[in-house]
Amino acid sequence: MKACDKKKEEKTKKKSRKKTKFEEFMDMEMNMVGSSDQFDLEAEKKLAKKLKVKRGKLGGFDDGLDMLLEGIPSALDEDVGFGEKSRFEEDRKNVSSTKKRKRMKPSSPAENDQIETREFGAPDGVSTQQPIIHEEPMAKRTAGDGTTKYVAPHLRSSPGNESEEISQMRRRVRGLLNRLSESNIESITHEIAGMYQSMGRSISCQVISEEVLSSCSGGLRGNEQYAAVFAAFVAGMACSVGVDFGGKLIASLARSFEEEYQKEDGLSLRNLTLLLSYLYIFGACGSDLIYDFLLVLTKRLTELDVSTILTVLQCCGMKLRAGDPSAMMQFIVGIQSRVNELDAAAASGKGKRMEFMLETICDIKNNKKKAREDPAHHIRIKKWLQKLRADDVLLRNLTWGKLLDPEKKGQWWLAGESTSTAADDIREVATATDQQAPEAQRLVQLAAAQRMNTDVRRAIFCIIMSGEDYIDAFEKILRLDLSGKQDREIMRVLVECCLQEKVFNRYYAVLATKFCAHDKNHKFTLQYCLWDHYKELEGMELGRSLNLARFTAEMLTSFALPLAALKAVDLGGAMAARKVMHFRMMFEALLAAADAVVWTVFTRVAGPPELEALRGGLEFFISRHVVGDAASRARFDLARKALRNVAGVLM
Repeated sequence: MKACDKKKEEKTKKKSRKKTKFEEFMDMEMNMVGSSDQFDLEAEKKLAKKLKVKRGKLGGFDDGLDMLLEGIPSALDEDVGFGEKSRFEEDRKNVSSTKKRKRMKPSSPAENDQIETREFGAPDGVSTQQPIIHEEPMAKRTAGDGTTKYVAPHLRSSPGNESEEISQMRRRVRGLLNRLSESNIESITHEIAGMYQSMGRSISCQVISEEVLSSCSGGLRGNEQYAAVFAAFVAGMACSVGVDFGGKLIASLARSFEEEYQKEDGLSLRNLTLLLSYLYIFGACGSDLIYDFLLVLTKRLTELDVSTILTVLQCCGMKLRAGDPSAMMQFIVGIQSRVNELDAAAASGKGKRMEFMLETICDIKNNKKKAREDPAHHIRIKKWLQKLRADDVLLRNLTWGKLLDPEKKGQWWLAGESTSTAADDIREVATATDQQAPEAQRLVQLAAAQRMNTDVRRAIFCIIMSGEDYIDAFEKILRLDLSGKQDREIMRVLVECCLQEKVFNRYYAVLATKFCAHDKNHKFTLQYCLWDHYKELEGMELGRSLNLARFTAEMLTSFALPLAALKAVDLGGAMAARKVMHFRMMFEALLAAADAVVWTVFTRVAGPPELEALRGGLEFFISRHVVGDAASRARFDLARKALRNVAGVLM
């Protein structure tokens, strides 16, 4: 009895004893395993019902997955329990029997989405849907992403490497240009200018230039009206965003022209030529670029070149003639000589197109061709560009070769900026002039002994000696774009050329007057140059001294120099015979001018008190060394009265 009571007490103790934490954890794990199995089976039944799984196979088209998955165990094929059939098999039989009695309704798309977004094994009604994250392609990732692939700068402009932002801008620009017309040019230009400012200037300019040129050269709509609208758009953009836009676009146009010329695409060449011509008409570029373009075409003068020259002359020939008649005459002479060379080399005569071009040139030369009257929409566009101050963005001193130069650096589109060094430009001008004028080459060799042995001096010397007139020489020297101390060589070389002549040539005095009127720095340089020569008068040759005296008198009578330039000379003191002879010849030439000129020249030094010594020296020297007869006495009296004309009254 005691043993039985002990056993009963032990059992009651075990029942009353509290479970340990380990025992509670094990019980919880066993419950979870059982519930998870039940959970998985229920989810598998619903998924199999949705996917129409029959006998372990998917219904419909055989995609080969059954063969790949054959032999792999699945929960659908496992037995649940010990020796019993799977509950899934039982449920499947029940479902198949139910189908015979009742047709099942197809599931809705919303239910499909709900099933696809649930996690496998989640209970009904509990959705674990997560947002679907689409990974961006490499081209769309930001620059800050460390996995972004680096693209070299020269490859970024290719279509395959463009970012989405650039591609979007290109599409917007293309759409706006397709709608461009005379009526909406102002609004479209303003909108594209805003896009230009919102992105980098370089890539924006490249995208817009490519779209403009592709629209003009690639399409079949290339006519004068179409080219005029695009040229006005380019001029308006240059006014809005800067002159660099116009320069870069014209450079791209030149490259496109040469590429299409190699392909012999006549339509594209005509469209690009019309665009260039209207850029000149609307003031985006100067006539010097068009004349240089015509010169390049004249040197080749193929069938395509003849057609291009005709396009330019028909579009803006009379405007070119009115803008620069001398350049038009040079072009006409050059093309006539080139045509004669081709006729002499070829057995056949001129073609019809060549004859028509020569007739057009002859009409322009003789002013028989009427200038085109601007239509109403062109007048409206010109007023709009005038309001935008289009004159400020006019590109000057551009050449066709400069546009095609691949090594352009800096702000090459500005006047005074050069893509190469100044020494290269000067050497090129000097070499070209030497080849065109053999006599100038001999003069250069002679000038080397007269300290003209630098490239700057040689270039200036060649231009002065080979110029057709003083205007031609003046413009060519300005195109050298001499900077700093280099422009001081102009007057020094010019005076030296004058002194080298056997007989005085007034051409040098007129050219020097033109430079003094252009820039006052040339006036100061000339004054110092004369003072240097005055120091050498005692040992100077008689011919050089006479030319210098006549040159100085011409500069005084043209009012390019004041008489005060002689203040460095002591006219009232003792002088050597050579000096006396030099200034005597100078004053004789000066007093031989008209009365009004003599009066004005001497009146200009009458007032300032610091020139009192100069006035006394002038009276002393003229009365002692110049006056010899009654005529000279009358001229001296006129000059003396002018020296006392303190009020500055002119005749």
